[in-house]
Amino acid sequence: MLLTKNNIQKITSDLVSKPVEASYLYPEKILQFGTGVLLRGLPDYFVHKANQQNLFNGRILVVKSTSSAGADAFDQQDGLYTICIKGLEDGNEVSTYQINNTISRVFAAGQHWGEILKSAENPALEIVFSNTTEVGIVMSEDRINDTPPASFPGKLLAFLYHRYSYFNGDQGKGLTVVPTELITDNGSKLQTIVYDLAKLNGLPTAFIDWLTMANDFCNTLVDRIVPGALPPVDYAKTTALLGYEDQLMIMAEPFRLWAIETSSDRVRQRLSFALADPNVLLVPSIEKYKEIKLRLLNGTHTLSCAVALLSGFKTVKEAMQNASFNRFIKKLMQEEIGQSILSDQIIAKDINDFSLKVIDRFANPYLEHKWESIALNYTSKMAMRNIPLLEKWYARTSEVPQFFSLGFAAYLYFLKSQRKEGNYYRAIDGREIQLQDESASLLYNAWQQPDTVVHTILSDISLWGCDLTKFPNFEQDVAQKLDQIIQDGTIKSLIVLEHEK
Repeated sequence: MLLTKNNIQKITSDLVSKPVEASYLYPEKILQFGTGVLLRGLPDYFVHKANQQNLFNGRILVVKSTSSAGADAFDQQDGLYTICIKGLEDGNEVSTYQINNTISRVFAAGQHWGEILKSAENPALEIVFSNTTEVGIVMSEDRINDTPPASFPGKLLAFLYHRYSYFNGDQGKGLTVVPTELITDNGSKLQTIVYDLAKLNGLPTAFIDWLTMANDFCNTLVDRIVPGALPPVDYAKTTALLGYEDQLMIMAEPFRLWAIETSSDRVRQRLSFALADPNVLLVPSIEKYKEIKLRLLNGTHTLSCAVALLSGFKTVKEAMQNASFNRFIKKLMQEEIGQSILSDQIIAKDINDFSLKVIDRFANPYLEHKWESIALNYTSKMAMRNIPLLEKWYARTSEVPQFFSLGFAAYLYFLKSQRKEGNYYRAIDGREIQLQDESASLLYNAWQQPDTVVHTILSDISLWGCDLTKFPNFEQDVAQKLDQIIQDGTIKSLIVLEHEK
């Protein structure tokens, strides 16, 4: 049995939550560019949750940039899809299922552009969501009369201009644009491009004024792992458990965060779905949340990656099952990274709460997060995510950050590679990992002189933007830990450090 509106009443499993009947009748209040799993697993999840609590009462019209051959799964399933939420929350295993009915219609831009523009005439519409990948928010030379314009900003501009024209410039008919693309200042950049395109298209000054006065573009930060479709074996087990087929079924971790930057009462009123979940944050600035995520989540990944790989762990969850590695992660976050980013805005409770959630996320038994993937562009990640932490740490104390130092020493040893036909490989436990690192050749050359490799790499300003040997005793400590890793391995080095601390 396929998941459809007609079949949903035939589903007898009490393991899956179904939408309240009234929510099918809600008007389309959101225009969404994209059908991807992040949108369906985060923004659409929050909207659905609010609808079930009678807090938002709106559905989503989706625009997709590609057209499918033959029947489309969204059409076949009346826009319904299942979210399987699996993972750890507060140390406890979570496994829940919900049918989401927020998507009312899905239009392919190339086939249904006329209908999409027609939807701009809907007075109930208030919000735009988007996730068009990092290359979606780019300047182009789109013309709004194209059917459709090629770029996402071009499509958005054409839609807004049609709405402006239909409502005769009514200031109350502007939209709140909430992008989720993973770029810094996503809302501000999109706004600038839309304005520039409006001028390029020679649109009236009155319309450009309406863009400014009647519309809001919000910078956002999204954080949730949504792997997407379940692996075939898991999908078969889930469909047997729930009693129906779902071509659009996705999995998401329990953790969720959507920080939206705004000080506008108008935006707060429109984004009333935020009331349904404390993890939707409407705040004057999202910088605090960006810093916490970048350092405690991404920075921890980077500093622990080589430790895990050199220990023979292939996935994050596998590494977290090792007690010594688990304690290393926690101490790295709470005692060093967290202490480095404490400020008037980021307090100890923020550090403790987020780090405990990171532990749950890393240990999620349902996610196959491979360390080799985390090691991509290793050196640039280390420079961006972690070297600023070193600066902050030494601004507070002259003591060496021991867990940071061990992570950095492991990074150096992991980048001790072999060169074959212009590529660089690291052999671990009889298998070869091809290094995808823009500085692999530089580190390879430095390792030709092993006695000076630590000094050579730490003092290379081209890598780090500063000379890391300037930090008191950091070079000596990294060198000592590197020798220990080479002689005893990373796990024993973790145990030794644990006893010392």
